[in-house]
Amino acid sequence: MPIIKGVKGVQPKISKSCWLADNATVIGDVTLADNCNVWFNAVIRGDVCSIEMGENCNIQDGAVIHGTLNHSKTVFGKNVSVGHNAIVHGCIVEDSVLIGMGAIVMDNAVIKSGSMIAAGAVVLANTVVEENSLYAGTPARKVKDIDEKLRQVIDRTPEHYIMYTSWIDD
Repeated sequence: MPIIKGVKGVQPKISKSCWLADNATVIGDVTLADNCNVWFNAVIRGDVCSIEMGENCNIQDGAVIHGTLNHSKTVFGKNVSVGHNAIVHGCIVEDSVLIGMGAIVMDNAVIKSGSMIAAGAVVLANTVVEENSLYAGTPARKVKDIDEKLRQVIDRTPEHYIMYTSWIDD
């Protein structure tokens, strides 16, 4: 059963259509809209600031979503995919974004719609990632515009993760 806990009397708000793995953790001031899914060992920790996720977001295995007290909350648009072991900390992630495996996105960054953060990239604090762009490296820099092949990956990933939830035996 997932770990779902309140903090200072504030309970997570999780849509009934969401799926949470047995060892996923969601605590505090967290809102998960319809069809979000949170995978094994992922942590969404709304203890020091709020975390809001739009529809169809997937937080993959081992990812951590958090923010900084009195400094930065975390807001996701719709159709955001956060790869395995990524860290997303106190930033704005607009619609239809894919954050790759092991990537780190720091406080007050803004990831514009339709973008992809490559696996292992580090998006420094206060960075604004251009719309429909691929960013990679440490620190992350624009590599290219999103082409049709990458657009399909960004668009299909949330759909696939919703489908994967139906494969899990209870």
